[in-house]
Amino acid sequence: MSAAVHIAGPRLLGAHGRVRVALVGCGGNGSQMLTGLARLNHALVNLGHAGLHVTAFDGDTVSESNIGRQMFSPADVGQYKSVVLVHRLNAFFGLDWHARAMHAGPDEMIRGGLDLTVLCVDSIAARASLATWLKRAGGYVMDLGNRASDGQVILGSSDNAARVEGSTALRWPYDVLPELVDTSLPEDTTPSCGLAEALERQELFINQAIVTPALAILWELFRRGRISWCGAFVNLKTGHVRPLPVDNTK
Repeated sequence: MSAAVHIAGPRLLGAHGRVRVALVGCGGNGSQMLTGLARLNHALVNLGHAGLHVTAFDGDTVSESNIGRQMFSPADVGQYKSVVLVHRLNAFFGLDWHARAMHAGPDEMIRGGLDLTVLCVDSIAARASLATWLKRAGGYVMDLGNRASDGQVILGSSDNAARVEGSTALRWPYDVLPELVDTSLPEDTTPSCGLAEALERQELFINQAIVTPALAILWELFRRGRISWCGAFVNLKTGHVRPLPVDNTK
């Protein structure tokens, strides 16, 4: 029996212009993800795809503890993360992507609809505040999250998402892992004052390890038009990477 597959609609394949993407959060996962999306876009365009248009949201500024763990330099300290990254990628790749120096919410998200929202936020409250609106809006949602040395990425869609005949539907990410939006759970909101302290709380390469399968999923979806896996669980302590097959999200 062949594995279940999710098939992309024409919008993700660039048939109606660039894929409209919102990236929420430009920290550990987000800074790596935004850089990867720029590389992915460059490859897709060179293969005949219409490419991506990304708007990055983050109201936080770069701190000393971010350098080394995130995609920032000492010269970036004090500047808005989203603005620094988008300006740099636009100059490097010749893009026209947008930065929003604010925390995303329904009123601030791109008008006219989104094809994909990538959530790289580090709090349950931030996820929960967006999840309800995103579920009503339709489209795809990819959630990246991590703890000290493990984490996950999940791509899903709401019941309002467009269907392709013969395609296995993706579940809503927060039905797969409801604890990601369970605001009754405790959160660690203690800021790190320096890199050494930050590394005591989080492995140096955990964000890169989470972002790599996330980008691989999007590459398969945008380039090949279909995926048989829609997420992954990563553990750097054990070296395990466990994919989440499309049919296992039922």
